[in-house]
Amino acid sequence: MVSTVPNSPSVKTTVEETLLAPRFYTTNFDKAAEMDLSQGEEALQAMLAEMRADYNRDHFVRTEAFETAWNHIQGEERAAFVDYLERSCVSEFSGFLLFKELSRKLKQRSPLLAEIFHLMARDEARHAGFINKAMADFNISLDLAKLTKNRTYTFFPVEWVIYAVYLSEKIGYWRYILIFHHLEQQPENKFYPLFDYFESWCQDENRHGDIFKALLRSQSHMWQGWQARFWSRFFLLSVFATHSLTVHERSKFYEMLGLDAAAFDEEVVRQTNATAARAFPVMLNVDHPDFFKRLDRCVERNVKLKAIATSNLPRPFKWLRKVPHVLGTAGDLFRLFLLKPIDTEPLRATVR
Repeated sequence: MVSTVPNSPSVKTTVEETLLAPRFYTTNFDKAAEMDLSQGEEALQAMLAEMRADYNRDHFVRTEAFETAWNHIQGEERAAFVDYLERSCVSEFSGFLLFKELSRKLKQRSPLLAEIFHLMARDEARHAGFINKAMADFNISLDLAKLTKNRTYTFFPVEWVIYAVYLSEKIGYWRYILIFHHLEQQPENKFYPLFDYFESWCQDENRHGDIFKALLRSQSHMWQGWQARFWSRFFLLSVFATHSLTVHERSKFYEMLGLDAAAFDEEVVRQTNATAARAFPVMLNVDHPDFFKRLDRCVERNVKLKAIATSNLPRPFKWLRKVPHVLGTAGDLFRLFLLKPIDTEPLRATVR
């Protein structure tokens, strides 16, 4: 739904919910409040001190560089960039809502976590607001208040939230820092001033990830035993597969930056996998010859699925044509899950 106001950006109150779109989450707040943090309290206190310092307090301020018309970005390129901004804004706002609710629910029962989540919500709100202002430069913005009411919320157990958010923050760090360094070397591809903010932005992502690492390591059942290994592999593969599909869907955006989408995706996955070895009991064997080959096949099938979805075929025929691609993707992901992972506990002192 889009409502318009004369001489103002179009305001979106809903965003299409697809398999790859950022989701809004809720969890078991009572269980979160009951977590024993004694094994990780020192690390969490250190992270709280960093969050209180608010190193990026004055960073997200729009400069004169934004004060220009952006009408020269048109057509497919404009659509690709606006889609990138919209998904990024929704993702940041999703984090804000989850952290804000955790802070509110834990205030009386777990004050340490409540304050940490309050400060993380501050960061996510700052990010979402800054991106939303960027969207307004392209004559569209999100009504985040209405989006809060209109969006479907997905329930995740607390452990799933910790695994998933840790990976989300760390993969976000690598996306931002790799784009920032690339544009340092090729400034002619920096077509919009938002990218100047990515270095400090990624540090927020990194700090948030370190908080969830401390949470994860404070809960021994999340990194010891077969269940911890199972869920670590599951979330690593889920996040990497989602990233690969999303990056290739946005290939035009990465082309605008002078990046090859496939090479960028592989580097982000490799770096995030290596970083996850700091927190998870296992990491995926991304050097196995089947790993990226099977992910690439999933990407190819996703392109075909999108083409079928937008075709004029009757719904039953669409469903029939989708089946082999869905089954093929499921089969490749299952085979990737079965690849022997790398035990990270013996590497704990050596990983980055």
